[in-house]
Amino acid sequence: MQAVRWSWRQARTEAASPDIDRTVGAAVGVPVVVVELEDHRGTEIAERLARLPVVSIGVGSSADRCWDVRTQDPDPIIAGALSAPMAAVTAAQVLRGTADRTVDEALLVESLAYATLQSGAEFASWLASQGRRVRNDDGPRVRIEEHDDHIEVILDRPRLRNMIDARMRDELIDAFSALSLGAPLPIRLLGAGPAFCAGGDLAEFGTVADPLTAHLLRSTTNLASHLHRIAERVTTHVHGPCVGAGVEMMAFCRRVVAHPDAWFRLPETRMGLMPGVGGTVSIPARIGRHRTLEWLLQDSTIDASTALKWGLIDSIQESGEDSGVD
Repeated sequence: MQAVRWSWRQARTEAASPDIDRTVGAAVGVPVVVVELEDHRGTEIAERLARLPVVSIGVGSSADRCWDVRTQDPDPIIAGALSAPMAAVTAAQVLRGTADRTVDEALLVESLAYATLQSGAEFASWLASQGRRVRNDDGPRVRIEEHDDHIEVILDRPRLRNMIDARMRDELIDAFSALSLGAPLPIRLLGAGPAFCAGGDLAEFGTVADPLTAHLLRSTTNLASHLHRIAERVTTHVHGPCVGAGVEMMAFCRRVVAHPDAWFRLPETRMGLMPGVGGTVSIPARIGRHRTLEWLLQDSTIDASTALKWGLIDSIQESGEDSGVD
C-alpha cells in the first residue's frame, strides 16, 4: 500500500480521468491521495475523490470541507493511514455522511462498517498479536446513586480501569433505559477509581461467533442509542484515562467536565477497526469530522487543555471542585 502526492496541476488532470478508479483506491493499493492545493479550495477534486475508497488529504489553508483531512502537514496522517489502510479508508467513508443521517441511521451505518472491519485481515493481525487475558471479576459493573437533586451513574470496575465489557454494556443500557422513563433529574456519569474509562475490554475482542452476529447484537443492544435518549440531562465527569469507547460515550453527553489529569485517545484504526460505540456520531458532533479522522489516524494522546481547545470537553475542573468517585 502507498500514498500518492499530486501537485495541483496533476490533480486536475487525474481527477478528470474516467479511469481514476483504476489508479487510486484501497483495492488497487493506493488508499491515500494527497493534493498540494496551493491557494485553491479543490472542491471538485475532493468531491471526485469522495466517491472512491481513499482517504483524501487537502494540503493548504483554503482546502474545501469536502476533503477528508485538511492540513498543512500531511506526513503523520499519511503514516497513520498506511499503518491500517482498510480501517482508515472505511472510517473516512463513514464519517463523510454522518452529518446527513439521523442518529439511528448513522449508528446503523457505523455498526455495519465496524462488523466489516471485524472480518478483515487488519483486525485479525492485531488480534493475533494480543495476549489473552483471563477475566476474574464477576461483580456488578455499574452503580446507581440517587440524590435529592440528581442521579449518579458510576462505572464501577476500578481495578480494570472501567473497561467496558458485555456485562457493563448491558448494565448501562438497563440504567439508561430506566432513567429515560423516570423523573427527569440531572444525571452525572462518573468513573470509580483511577480512570474514567480505558475503553473496550480487550479480553472480549474477537469472542463473538462472527461479525454479522455482532452487528445484529448491536442492533438491539446499542449502548449509544440508549445514552443518546437521555444525553441532554447528562454531565460526564472525566478523570485519568479516557480511551476509545470512553471518549465515544462521553462525547454524546450535554456537558463534559474533565479533571486536569484527564487524557484522551482513539486507538481503533491501529487495531484494524474504527469507533463502534457511536463515536462516528458523537465525536464529530463536538470536534468535526475532519479533526475526528485526523485524530483517529494519528492515534495521538491529547491532554485536557487540548481537548478543551478542540471542543471535545466543555470545561476543566477547578481546584477544589468535586471530581466524582474515589
